[in-house]
Order: sequence, then C-alpha cells, then structure tokens
Amino acid sequence: MNVVPDTSVVIDGRVSKTIEDGQFEGATISVPEAVVAELEAQANDGYDSGWDGLSELKRLADLADDGVIDVEYVGERPNAIERGHASEGEIDALIRDLAEDLEATFLTSDIVQAEVAQAKGLEVEYLSPKVREVGTLTVEDYFDEETMSVHLKTDTVPMAKRGALGEMRYEEIADEPLDEETMDEYAREVVDGAKESSDGFIELKESGMQIVQFRDFRIAIARPPFADGIEITAVRPIAQTDIEDYEHADELKDRLLEHQRGVLISGAPGAGKSTFAQAVARYISDNDYSVKTMEKPRDLQVGPEITQYTELGGEMEKTADALLMVRPDYTIYDEVRKTNDFEVFADMRLAGVGMLGVVHATRPIDALQRLIGRVELGMIPQVVDTVVYIEAGEVAKVYDVQTEVKVPAGLTEEDLARPVIQVKEFETGVPEYEIYTFNRQVVTVPLDGDEDGGPGSESGVDRIAKQEIEREIRSIAHGYVDVQLKSQDRAVVYVTDDDISSVIGKGGGRINDVENRLGIDIDVRTHDENPHSGAGGASGGTQHAGGGSASGGNAGGGNSGGQQAGQIVQPEITSRHIVIPVDGHQSETVELQANGEYLFTATVSRGGEIQVSRGSAIADELEQAIDRTEPITVVPS
Repeated sequence: MNVVPDTSVVIDGRVSKTIEDGQFEGATISVPEAVVAELEAQANDGYDSGWDGLSELKRLADLADDGVIDVEYVGERPNAIERGHASEGEIDALIRDLAEDLEATFLTSDIVQAEVAQAKGLEVEYLSPKVREVGTLTVEDYFDEETMSVHLKTDTVPMAKRGALGEMRYEEIADEPLDEETMDEYAREVVDGAKESSDGFIELKESGMQIVQFRDFRIAIARPPFADGIEITAVRPIAQTDIEDYEHADELKDRLLEHQRGVLISGAPGAGKSTFAQAVARYISDNDYSVKTMEKPRDLQVGPEITQYTELGGEMEKTADALLMVRPDYTIYDEVRKTNDFEVFADMRLAGVGMLGVVHATRPIDALQRLIGRVELGMIPQVVDTVVYIEAGEVAKVYDVQTEVKVPAGLTEEDLARPVIQVKEFETGVPEYEIYTFNRQVVTVPLDGDEDGGPGSESGVDRIAKQEIEREIRSIAHGYVDVQLKSQDRAVVYVTDDDISSVIGKGGGRINDVENRLGIDIDVRTHDENPHSGAGGASGGTQHAGGGSASGGNAGGGNSGGQQAGQIVQPEITSRHIVIPVDGHQSETVELQANGEYLFTATVSRGGEIQVSRGSAIADELEQAIDRTEPITVVPS
C-alpha cells in the first residue's frame, strides 16, 4: 500500500498516529518534496506549524527504522513561481499529481484538498482536523486577582504587574528562571489552545511574533530572531467598571446620549483608559445605540452585542469603509496612535458616526494637540468635542472643545479677531487653553499665564509675541535683535547702531507698519540701552520717530555673553524646520553657538543655509536659545 500525505496532515501529526493505530502498518509513506519545502519555509519564518511538521517527519523516520513502515521522499521541490502561488493551490496540485502518478491513497485533513482530490478520482483518506477540549493554559496559573499582566522570558525569572489601576507593581512571581524548553512548551500550548478553542484565535502572525486572543487574555509570543529569546506576555483586564463608578458620570452620560460625539479618552499607559472605554461602550449599547469597535489587536472586553472589528486587508481605512456601510451609532477606536489612525478617526467622525478614540497622552491637552497638523485646525471641534483624561483609574479631567471667533487672550487689537478653539474645563466651563493660528503658526496657549508653573515664567502668548516681533525686525535689521516685552501691548526692541534708521524708517513709517501688523507698540533702542546687556546704559541722546524711539550710541554689538567671534545669524522657525541662513561657508563645516556656548556642528548647504528638523534634541536646544533671545553665531569649525 502506498500513502501520500499532504502538508496539513503532517503538521497535525496525524500520519504517525494513524500508523500507530495499525491502519497503515507496512505501507510505504511517500512524502512529497513539496511538503518538505513548505515545512522548511514555515520553520525558517519562525512559525510553529513548520516545526510541528518537521517533528512529524522525524517520527515517521523512527517508525521506518523500527520496520513498521517504509518512508520515501518523492517529486521535486517547487520552484519560486509555484511557491509564490501557494495560496492559490499550486503546491496542493503538485502533491495531488504525485498521489495520482503513484496510484496512492491521498491522506489529508484539509477538506478542500479532499474534495478536489475526490473530484479528480483519487482514493482519499480524510482525517478531520484534530480538536481537543482546551482547559486552563499553564500561563494562567501565574495570575491572581490583582495581576494585570505576566511577563515570561527564557533564562529570566517570571515577572508580573500587580496592584490597583495606577498603582501597579512590577515584581518577581517565581524563584527560578524558565529554561528554553519550558518556554517553548508554554508558547506551543498557547498557540494550540487558540487554534483549537472556540474562545480563541490568532490575531497576528508574523515571522518571530504571534498575538493570540484566548478567552479574556491577549498573549504575545516573540521568538528569535525578532526577539533575543522566547518571550511570552499575557495581559488581561483586572477590572470591569460601570460608567457610574467615575466622577462626572451623570454629566458624561447625558453628553454621550445627547447626540453622537467625538471623544478622545487619554492617559498614560496603564492608567485605565481601556477600562473606561469598555464601561462607556457598555453604557451606550445598553441605551439602544449600535456600537462597534476598531482594534488591532482586539483587546477590549465587551459583550457579544458589540462586534469587534480589526484591520480589513491590513488597513483600517477598509475597516472604516465597511463600518460606514454597517452604520453604527458609535465606534470605539482602540488605539489611535499614528497619523493614519487620526485621519481615519476624523473621516468617520465627519461622516456622522459617534467616535471614541483611546489615545496615549501624559497631559489632558496633549491628546488634542496630537490632532494638530493631522486635521485642519478649524475642523478639530467637529472631530473632537470632548477630551476625557484618565489617571490612576479615575476621570481626572474632562475638556469641552468649542470654536469661537474672538481676539485671542493676550492680544488687544480688534482686527486680530479670528476663529479660536477654546478648551474649557467641563464642570466649570472656564477656558484653560486657546488654540489658534498666529502668523502662519498654530499655537496652543494656556490661559493661566504660567505654562510651566514657575514664578515669573513667560506665558505662551508672551513667547509667541516675542517671536513674531523678532521675525519682523530681523527681516529689516542685519545685526543682533533683542526683544523685551513690557506689557501685553508694549515692547522694546534693541538693535545695533547701524540698524536704527533702517528699522524706524523715514518718519517712523517702517516701525509703524510693524506695529499695525502686530497690534503692539514698539520702542526701538540700541543695545547700549539694554539693561540686560551689561553695557551700562545709553551713551548718546534719544530720538523719537512715530511709534518708535531710537538712541544713538557707540556700541553696536549687543550682548556679548562671552561669545566667540563669528557671524551672527537670524534663524527662521518654520512648521517643520529651523532654517539658519549663512553668508559664505557653502559646503563647509561650521559650529553653531548660542551666546558663545557650543550647540552643534553642521555642514552649510550649497544654497547657504543649515536646516534642523524640529522635534529633535538639537532643535529644542536651539529654539530655547532663540526664546531666551541669545545671539546665535556661526563659527568656522
């Protein structure tokens, strides 16, 4: 008797089991090289199925050594084209052709393979896929009532996060480290359990990483080469809460049921964002709203009446398109992280769907700021009208987001009125932040006048005003410019002697134009008159022209601050870069200094400038120096 097994039944381990039961004793097992190629490829990619199949081939070899069966390898390895079309049945067809040529019994646990083989007239032995009742996983034994997550790794003592929300402890939960064999056994048990249980499924399967959903557990399994050892991370919710358990529950319930809202639920990792989102989802669903979720991986613990969707075809945009056909009242988006996530969230919200997005943020305002640049500023209140900040499992802050046309706080001229996003404290209705466009920049300004909380610190409006005044004056002056704000509507600008007449202009016309554009009175003086420069005051008389005043003097250098000789430059801050124009030194390496202190070394482009990407550590240091009005100089390296 001749038997040709396909890949499915080899992976199942059913060939050797059937032989041991006496069914194929004395038969010749003809293993197609195509099966070996598939198993080898899967094993190389880190998939357990490949290793399971190779272990089965070893068992068949042992049975052959004992004289129970004969084993031979037949056919040829599939070529690259055939392997590339494996999902379309090319390799399956090769295996069936071999069974037909050998007039062998075709052994499979793939129902499609069995049906096709029978249709082609082959003798088929179909073995139903192996199913067993899955009980408790070994990993579950590491959990107790306070455990949120268990962390296991080869040659490492098992660890766990335990405690109440916001008060987690990361602690050892065993005395001895786990060896590789034990970790491999745990990992295989998890994957097998997910495959065989109706309560489990494999959420993600990539080379070196699998994410499994098994009952209430989300389990991530990492293997080399993706990780430096076998690692298992199992997570489960430690609490099921109701919306009534939270502060502002009554107001939030009314707000959510009033009409579909755009809500961002924010907080630090482990703060309890998902727990709150689950409570909100159950509450909305219980009040006759159709609720769905968008998750990767599916992690929220909700009832069967709430369908949980993941990526469709690997893209959340396709999931959103499908959901718009389903037309839910509310969708829970867990988690909104990348630009693409925010765009999908905004598209669904603008289509009229109520959206609740879970966002990582360390401050309440940060969640809203993550929309800036991803969503048109004027559309933000239509996309998100409520921000809920969770801290230590409690609702720590709720913001109401509205648009109003007004003069931004800190500015005085009526012609500066513009659309302003007001971020109000939900309970009191008191505005805490304003977001608006100021001279092509989107700015978020705290309204307490003390953004950093330190005594005497400048408000956001002050810093923005100084930047705008500096930008205007630097477009006229050639030397160093220093700006000092005296009040919300008055500033003093210190420039070099040579720049006085240029900045003021004939009859004060030029400085008047600047004052009118910015809505602020500006006095123009020389650096000698700057009390912060250490120059000791003015050495010449004072002349007034229009809205500005200028002083003659002998010094033109401004605040030396110990800086080395070099070219003073005027950096320009754009939305993405800090651009530093440099006269000469094209393609040369130079040093950038602030007030004589070294910042960084860079190469001047052929166009005569240096660009620094905003958000980098270097850019942050440079921006801070600019905010402190320190002279920025370029020194040949």
